[in-house]
Amino acid sequence: MLLLLVSCCFAATPTQTPAKPRPSDAQLEAAIKGKFAKSKSASTFTVKVQGGVATIDGKTDVIQRKAAASRMAKTAGAVAVHNRVQVSEAGKKKAAANLEEGRRRAQVKRSDPRDARKQ
Repeated sequence: MLLLLVSCCFAATPTQTPAKPRPSDAQLEAAIKGKFAKSKSASTFTVKVQGGVATIDGKTDVIQRKAAASRMAKTAGAVAVHNRVQVSEAGKKKAAANLEEGRRRAQVKRSDPRDARKQ
């Protein structure tokens, strides 16, 4: 009885599926550029791939576009991403202002008016 139980437990081991072959650097670069071309946020960025690692360069006025470019490169299959996109000072100031506005909004009670104009 014990022998049957032991053999039953070890017989049901799952088989591993073979890993997908990694695309070449040229294929990966083309895939990332294709994603960038479809996106209005990353269409001006340049990308180079070496050893599966994508390096993104460019400039933007919107801070979220930098993160979006990294996500697109990762979903295209990049092993790692070096994001060297530079955000302009105007973009940094706008993001800081939006963050501060969100903090103020979170501190307001529901019964309080949101700003002086709505009293």
